[in-house]
Amino acid sequence: MTGRSCQRAFPSTEASEVGPFYRAVGDEVEVFCAAGRRGLPVLLKGPTGCGKTRFVEAMAHRLGRDLITVAGHEDMTSADLVGRFLLKGGETVWVDGPLTRAVRDGAIFYLDEVVEARQDTTVVIHPLADHRRELPVDRLGTTLSAAPGFQLVISYNPGYQSVLKNLKESTRQRFIAIELDFPPAEIEIEVVAHEAEIDWETAQVLVKLGNAIRTLDGSPLREVSSTRMLILAGSLVAAGLNLRSAVHSAVVGVLSDDRDVGRALGELVDAVLPAT
Repeated sequence: MTGRSCQRAFPSTEASEVGPFYRAVGDEVEVFCAAGRRGLPVLLKGPTGCGKTRFVEAMAHRLGRDLITVAGHEDMTSADLVGRFLLKGGETVWVDGPLTRAVRDGAIFYLDEVVEARQDTTVVIHPLADHRRELPVDRLGTTLSAAPGFQLVISYNPGYQSVLKNLKESTRQRFIAIELDFPPAEIEIEVVAHEAEIDWETAQVLVKLGNAIRTLDGSPLREVSSTRMLILAGSLVAAGLNLRSAVHSAVVGVLSDDRDVGRALGELVDAVLPAT
């Protein structure tokens, strides 16, 4: 693994002071670094908005590695990842895709929400996710060996997938899994306060509300209040909006379009937020 030392660059017990802010909760930093030292691909699992992308950004920064991020979607083709021939100035030229650039440059390649992409597209990462660490570029008639430092990282939300959209076993078994979740309250308060640039007391109220929504009995919500939502609400407060309006705009209005559900969430907000 090239770049700065994992332990020196990103202590697992301290918040980052420079670069993307990430607060380690468990051993995710150590696992990521150990996988990187052996060139092993990493699978991040966790609910939407729990900090998967921020974790990768923080690790890349602390390790002094370039990061190339691609969001998976159903229209993505293998050419979108590997590259294609394009017409430029009357000539046909080859243009590397983001995956090929990462392989050549020894960067971290992060494919976010991998299951949103078609399975016939993501199969292109298989040779990079085993002992070969190679990328076949069929249109050039060549195979690229991953440069030192290259690391493949993918992510998905296990609770959001259907039978038709799930990670193939042949893909899953190539990866080292790191499970992420919403952090404990004391850490989430720190994260929300730092990222939204708000005071500790306001962050504490937002996190209390977030946890109340997450633990609702018989909740009809497809998604729950994420750390990202709480940060957005806090950012509105930092911009001068009152807390109640910020919560309704960044949390309640986003979680459901159903009026009855929205009304129930509003009652929960009234119970948690301090009276004005």
